[in-house]
Amino acid sequence: MSRRTSVYSTGFQHSNPIPAASRIGDLVASGVINGTDPATGELGMDLEAQCEFMFQHVRNILEAAGGSTDDILKMTIWLQDRSQRDALNAEWLRMFPDPATRPARHALQNPVESNFLVQCDVLAVIGQSAGA
Repeated sequence: MSRRTSVYSTGFQHSNPIPAASRIGDLVASGVINGTDPATGELGMDLEAQCEFMFQHVRNILEAAGGSTDDILKMTIWLQDRSQRDALNAEWLRMFPDPATRPARHALQNPVESNFLVQCDVLAVIGQSAGA
């Protein structure tokens, strides 16, 4: 019996045969999460929409794994244009308004040209109290 559990989230799926995330014990690691509309599967029309949808997926995936955004330890984010962080930061501040409890974040330039203006992956620890 595997210790690993696949995590699937309504409104988000990969085109390849992989789950949205995987969980072993308290540790959850996502695959790449992009800015598609959870209702239609269509890619958001601009960076603001893609950021909004991406953060919705993050929330939904963590809930499907049995946790919440409070469990995020680190997010890695890839932007097509790193100079356009305003849309990213707006959603970041909505999800993590308290500067004392924000997760770590690393924003990188996406090395591959794509219609995805923003993508991320998430590392979370579910089921432990803060500082444990």
